[in-house]
Amino acid sequence: MRDYRQLTQDEINVLESNSCWAENWDHVLVAESFRPYGFHRVLFYGDIRLGVFDEKIEVTKGFFKHSGINDATLRNVTVGDNCLIEKIGNFINNYTIGDDCYISNVSTMETTEGATFGEGHMISVLNEMGDGNVMLFHDLNSQLAAFMVKHFRDKQLKDNLIRLINEEIRFSQPERGTLGNGVKIINSKEITNTVVKDDCEINGAARLSDCTILSSKDASVYIGTGVICENSIISNGCSITNSVKMQDCYVGEACQITNGFTAEASVFFANSYMANGEACAAFCGPFSASHHKSSLLIGGEFSFYNAGSNTNFSNHAYKMGPLHYGTLERGSKTASGAYVLMPAKIGAFSVCFGKLMNHPDMRCLPFAYLLAYGETMYIVPGRNITTVGLYRDIKKWPKRDKRALSCRKSIINFDWLSPFTVGEIVQGKKILEALRKAGGNNVSSYNFQEYIINASSLKKGIKYYDIALRIYMGAVLKRAVKGGFLGKPESTVGEGDWIDLSGLLLPASEEQRLISDIKSGAVESIQDVLQRFYDINDNYRVYQWAWTYKLILDYYGIDELTEQAMQRIREDYVKARRAWIAEIRKDAQKEFDMGDVEQEVFDDFISKLDHETDYED
Repeated sequence: MRDYRQLTQDEINVLESNSCWAENWDHVLVAESFRPYGFHRVLFYGDIRLGVFDEKIEVTKGFFKHSGINDATLRNVTVGDNCLIEKIGNFINNYTIGDDCYISNVSTMETTEGATFGEGHMISVLNEMGDGNVMLFHDLNSQLAAFMVKHFRDKQLKDNLIRLINEEIRFSQPERGTLGNGVKIINSKEITNTVVKDDCEINGAARLSDCTILSSKDASVYIGTGVICENSIISNGCSITNSVKMQDCYVGEACQITNGFTAEASVFFANSYMANGEACAAFCGPFSASHHKSSLLIGGEFSFYNAGSNTNFSNHAYKMGPLHYGTLERGSKTASGAYVLMPAKIGAFSVCFGKLMNHPDMRCLPFAYLLAYGETMYIVPGRNITTVGLYRDIKKWPKRDKRALSCRKSIINFDWLSPFTVGEIVQGKKILEALRKAGGNNVSSYNFQEYIINASSLKKGIKYYDIALRIYMGAVLKRAVKGGFLGKPESTVGEGDWIDLSGLLLPASEEQRLISDIKSGAVESIQDVLQRFYDINDNYRVYQWAWTYKLILDYYGIDELTEQAMQRIREDYVKARRAWIAEIRKDAQKEFDMGDVEQEVFDDFISKLDHETDYED
């Protein structure tokens, strides 16, 4: 706590000579080294605390002005060292301002009674008319939000989570609005009941009301022109610009929301990009994107997802160039005459969208295409495993994580082959083999539910699934050797079903264990809940090995993992990888032959494929 002193009479005289006035000078306390010369036309009401004002501050690149306070009315305000506050149209009331802040041409900054700073609000995502299922607070991440949404019908679990979050809020919430160090607020109208952390810049905002902005020096936040933000929390590294309107939302790390986008009762996590469109009751997990004016994300859960315009879906199946993103309209014909519905990204892999997603059995045909010729629907299982688009996605997503290392609350596992996805592949392969056995080898197509699988597609689907399985088992075996946990797993944790909790891949048993601990009271704080997610992620490779070890025994029909078996797995791994790369090469050649890709881009892509052999050992 800083020590303050009262003003001397000489200091009061200087201030009054510069047209400054105080309701009671005895209530204006200053730092020991305070000097009064940088104050002009300032009115002081209530309790005032002032630091030192000796340094210059950069107001724009290369332009420095001396710190001080000019043309402002302050009531119950604490100002740190070397700030510049000027041209406050109305007043600053009930605020604590840190060091090195620049506040200029702002109408009102105020904390009112009952301020929550955007924390503690229950919002309903996925069901815009339903009961609240996500509580907003400063440390929310995609895992906790997904966990709350998934289990909101469990009243005891929900009540315990709400209690833990409320305790965290009571412990950490300031008594009044605060600005951190290095904050810049200029040309903005209203800042009410808002906490702004270090190095945030707010330039031209229309209204920020009951918000928390989590900014830091290595992951600063920028709020731009015309933004209206109410009852919301904005995380480190975000950019909110160009007349965005947002209410009852949480924006996770390194998200960009811009160009008139409107959002209500929605959450956005880790590297999401939203422009022009609208979101309502939407759960936008890591790497969700929407670019078009006609896009409405409502009542859905998205992740690694690129929303198209209206009925369009973003086409990631082809296009090897870094800037070549096309869209294929649902219901329009392709060059081959087929009506196509492209796959959407759900979690870390691709599955078919629409009608296919609503059928529980269909989840077991992952990486599939759904095509329609008139009223007849066809499934092409496993096709997306061998496309240029998937290969590019595998490489690009980790590179597109723009979050600072110190600000990565949401967990993102980038493994495209994991116990979660490979479990689906295993089931998909079994389904295709069962169809072939039941229908025989001398048929042109197979019926699966209400869909048709051509015989050639079924044969290739089994082949592609098998390639993926062998790549996965070989890659995990290599990691087990390097990680020092090769051999029979010491624990069964990891066996059984796996789930994707908005970026965190984990055994379903670990989720159930967490649920039990929260309900029993064994978990004492919401930080303990969050830490459990991080601990599970830290043990991912160990849990993965437990699951994969059993897969290997089942797949190869062996009782133990001998050196001979490991040699076979390694050989199968190399062959499968080479077959996979060969299929992707054919896909790239197909696109190049269509004339959509320049020679230089094609050659660069093929060169990358040639270097895939470097990863075989």
